[in-house]
Amino acid sequence: MKKLILAVVLGGAMHGAMAADQGLLEAARAQQAPLLATLKELVLIESGSSDTAGVARVADVSALRLKALGAVVERKDGIVTGRFTGKGSKRLMLIAHMDTVYQPGILVSQPYHVDGNRVYGPGIADDKSGIALILHTIEMLHARGWRDYAQLTVIFNPDEEVGSRASGEWIATQAAQHDFVFSCEPNGAQMEGILLSASGIATATMTVQGRAAHAGVAPKVGRNALIELSHQLLETQDINVPGAQLNWTRANAGLVTNQIPASATAQGDVRLSTADGAQRLQQALSEKVAKPLVADTVTTVAIEQGRPPFIATDAARAWAVKAQAIYGEIDRKLALYPGTGGGTDAGYASRAGKAIVLEAFGLAGDGVHGNDEYITIDSIVPRLYLLSRMMQEAGASQ
Repeated sequence: MKKLILAVVLGGAMHGAMAADQGLLEAARAQQAPLLATLKELVLIESGSSDTAGVARVADVSALRLKALGAVVERKDGIVTGRFTGKGSKRLMLIAHMDTVYQPGILVSQPYHVDGNRVYGPGIADDKSGIALILHTIEMLHARGWRDYAQLTVIFNPDEEVGSRASGEWIATQAAQHDFVFSCEPNGAQMEGILLSASGIATATMTVQGRAAHAGVAPKVGRNALIELSHQLLETQDINVPGAQLNWTRANAGLVTNQIPASATAQGDVRLSTADGAQRLQQALSEKVAKPLVADTVTTVAIEQGRPPFIATDAARAWAVKAQAIYGEIDRKLALYPGTGGGTDAGYASRAGKAIVLEAFGLAGDGVHGNDEYITIDSIVPRLYLLSRMMQEAGASQ
């Protein structure tokens, strides 16, 4: 998931805030050192999305830890799913991802290391912090005898950084069977918060069909697909469609230099902020490209949808305010981030519209996808406290 946009609504300690659960807070403090040890173990396993062996090793560690906590664990298509049966009535789900954006060998140039309040390492924030936080939150709550849920499901997926194409449907179908989903992507180190929306992601492909001809002898006989593609890219570059943002990013035409190109293609990055954004964009583009510059050329546009957008419901927004109040119990402020241009698995989790879905319960950090990714040690206890209290509140809700 990409960085959150800066506009925030602040919350936190306030007059009349409830007192902290001191026993839970002490339990969170006791989990700090073990969580750091888990985090180090995970970071020292390189697990870029294309590194199937590395991701499988993270899955091995995660599955063993879930089993040790009492979960029934299923592994399918690289996805680790753990299920706990409780004594309550609500069905809760926690999600995080095991893959990173980094290539094999990254630990040589970006080693795990501690510098004051920061712990550095590739993927340490995004999203190995989420895995560690989930494991230790469950350990902490179960040790205190909390089982106020009908079912608690944990999903660790292997392909979030490449669109969750193998795991997205699994996350969506499982979330549709739950009442609450807490997604544990990382937080910003400067201001911790809860994310209320994230873009859906799609790919637009423009294809132009023209006619080939000898570029030197008979260029006018041809119908230059490259020229038409260039025209249509300029015509559509600023297309304004509510709920969709398009940026053309790649193009290709022709096979040899002495032939008028008979075909040309371009691809664009599409970000969606509404459920029908892709359909609106498809219609607008199709209408726009129907008017050619080069006679006898035909231009078509297709949009392939990937991760759906995440848009917090009114109920989820109310629970985000509850999260602010919980952080106020320990005298900390929590931002409500309106949105981000990056994608998140919360989009799949919220697709059915059944569960209350909230995002960004992971540890605070920064530098994600870069050469200085880190988490802050002083965020561990507060984030453990926040997630565990939210789970308690969700389990007790009517």
